Amino acid sequence: MTSPNLPELTEVVLELERYVAAAGWNQPHRLFALAHTADLLAYDPGLTDHLGDAASRLLTPIEQENLPEGPLEQMLGTIGWPDEVEGCVLVTELVVLPPSAEEDIPYEDHEIDIWATRHPERQDIRVAVAVTRSGKFTSCLRRRDDEGEVVVDPDIADALFDGLFATFL
Repeated sequence: MTSPNLPELTEVVLELERYVAAAGWNQPHRLFALAHTADLLAYDPGLTDHLGDAASRLLTPIEQENLPEGPLEQMLGTIGWPDEVEGCVLVTELVVLPPSAEEDIPYEDHEIDIWATRHPERQDIRVAVAVTRSGKFTSCLRRRDDEGEVVVDPDIADALFDGLFATFL
């Protein structure tokens, strides 16, 4: 059921973050297409029973399988959506370091991930980022050390927003 106080795109992002969180941490990237629910129901009216209360939503997420291997930026660069897809949501885990760690970053790309995961001040986070063809976007994050709190903030993942928007070009 849609909350009257929560824009639908944000509600979908929070729902998908909770869905991925239910499987715990150390998850691969999870990508969801967002389709207009009315279009899905027109194509297959039998989905009404499967969707339940979500049949009244504007958008329905559809999980994508078999994502390409490799760094996130490369993976996003291989994705393109058909016109029927109105938006997408990426749920992924990242390592965040404090600004003071910048001076110690290794020069070799292949060393950076190992260095970051071993850094004593790192924070593991899960972000869920959504964009639409029409330019709407939102995101939320959960810190691994603070399992209960999910923070909605549309300004936490600019590079991911750019990468996801590019999948619609």
